[in-house]
Amino acid sequence: MTSKIDSNAPSPITAIHPALAAALAAKGYSALTPVQMAMMNEDHDDADLLVSAQTGSGKTVAFGIAIAPTLLGNDACFDAAAAPLGLVIAPTRELAIQVQRELDWLYAAAQVRIATGVGGMDMRTERRALDRGAHLVVGTPGRLRDHITRGALDLSAVRAVVLDEADEMLDLGFREDLEFILGAAPQERRTLLFSATVRRGIAELAKTVQKNAVRIETTGSTEQHADIEYQVMLVRRDEREHAIINTLLDSDSSSALVFCHTREAVRHLTARLANRGFRVVSLSGEMAQSERSNALQSMRDGRASVCVATDVAARGIDLPNLDLVVHADLPSNPETLLHRSGRTGRAGRKGICVLIVPEHRRGAVQRVLTLAKLTATVRAAPGIADIEARYRRRIIDAAASAAPPDEAESDVVAELLDRVGPERVAAAFLRTQMAAHPVPEDLVPLPAEALETKTSGRDRRSADKHAPGREPRGPDMQDGVWFTLSLGRKHRADPKFLLPMICNAGGVTKRDVGAIRIDDTETRFEIAADKAAGFADQLKQPGSLENGIIIAPAGETPERPRYAKPKFKPDGKPTRKHQAPSADRGKAMKHKSRKPKRPS
Repeated sequence: MTSKIDSNAPSPITAIHPALAAALAAKGYSALTPVQMAMMNEDHDDADLLVSAQTGSGKTVAFGIAIAPTLLGNDACFDAAAAPLGLVIAPTRELAIQVQRELDWLYAAAQVRIATGVGGMDMRTERRALDRGAHLVVGTPGRLRDHITRGALDLSAVRAVVLDEADEMLDLGFREDLEFILGAAPQERRTLLFSATVRRGIAELAKTVQKNAVRIETTGSTEQHADIEYQVMLVRRDEREHAIINTLLDSDSSSALVFCHTREAVRHLTARLANRGFRVVSLSGEMAQSERSNALQSMRDGRASVCVATDVAARGIDLPNLDLVVHADLPSNPETLLHRSGRTGRAGRKGICVLIVPEHRRGAVQRVLTLAKLTATVRAAPGIADIEARYRRRIIDAAASAAPPDEAESDVVAELLDRVGPERVAAAFLRTQMAAHPVPEDLVPLPAEALETKTSGRDRRSADKHAPGREPRGPDMQDGVWFTLSLGRKHRADPKFLLPMICNAGGVTKRDVGAIRIDDTETRFEIAADKAAGFADQLKQPGSLENGIIIAPAGETPERPRYAKPKFKPDGKPTRKHQAPSADRGKAMKHKSRKPKRPS
């Protein structure tokens, strides 16, 4: 049985347990999200539920609404706390603590008592809380199993179990723990399983732990999260960090989350942002729980505005007012992309997701977006002019909204205007405010054609395959000087090895090289006008090029030196077979010269 809710239109709060309805009204809820509305179906009151919903869609309140009839029945509040009636299992410490906070206010009128069992916290404190009795227990799989094994957690009275973000728990290897915990709970319980996607592993888990579960989809399978705007920011491969800095400076976000693949990358980027004046914290698996809690609290109370995190460390965290997610490292699969991006655009709030993509990874990001069924706009990284213009607008807006001088300030203001004048006062204010902002990075702009939107990674590869030559890697050349190189398609010439060869031969950097156009028998390339003379002089130095390869200004056809032996035949094949380096070759020859001994 499947129940599918496709409408995004919120509805008034109705048919909710009275104790929860009062809490929702006090919290300012005038409407519910689709997943919360789906939980109010009276036909589902006693059923197991398999729910797929977007991250940040209000799932905690949703399953709080769903299990209320099971836990409370017709009672207005709970009886004295004893063995727990409900159990919520979450993949991470942060998510478990977040769930506990949400259920605290949601069930406050019902006089709920909630205990936690979370890895990294003091186990003795948790055990004392369990001994005092609880109506609900919220925890992570490993710690809950420990409490059950040691006899501190009795699940014999449990009526409802919720598995929150079950796909994450499977990814983290908690399946055995989940089966152990659910095996200690009564068979006649309700089991609610929430997951962003219902892939094969989730479906198999549902068959194992649920009975005739009702399948609930709160969004269409191909519908993009309407509250998240995806942007692909193409940059040169050596300017990725500069683009991250400028993206943060150009944003109006008060809270941003930056994702990296590794702990080392998190440490490096955190240090870089701190040096640039950002209020930044980090989250990674090597941190103690107290450090993680302090970092998240800094983000919540505004002492920090940027959090740099790894995927695992950031799973399940909920930061208020988070409206910008930056992928410093490209997600390797669509699930990672969706889970990262789901930290913003939560519960009706708008968010922006920016993927920082080096040019050579454009095809990879397009494949991930296609698999995730997402569309994104391609844009260039903001430059110094863009960011400074934003700074100036902020300064003017701040000055325009400032209150008039009070009595204590009026004399000093009058003296300033009399002695200095309004223009110099305004200039001094502007300079002070501009100096308080971090200085943006100078980025080399990409050619306009590089920012053209492509529908898929395959489109771009096929376009490159049939293109007459390679588009400029360096800055757009003004009066650039063209040279020729005596390798072409027949010699299997490729920009990947031609560009380093050109730079090494002429003593230039890749930014000094413009377009590289590969023809059948030769390659034409462009050198910046101010570097061309030095490039030509460097080519005359002995040893600048391998034998058989010639670079000359375009239009000149110098005779090939008689001593130069071409490395390529006309058919494109090398003149001799590849040989190992001399040391290895000597060993090989020595080994080859040994004759096997004849049997005696």
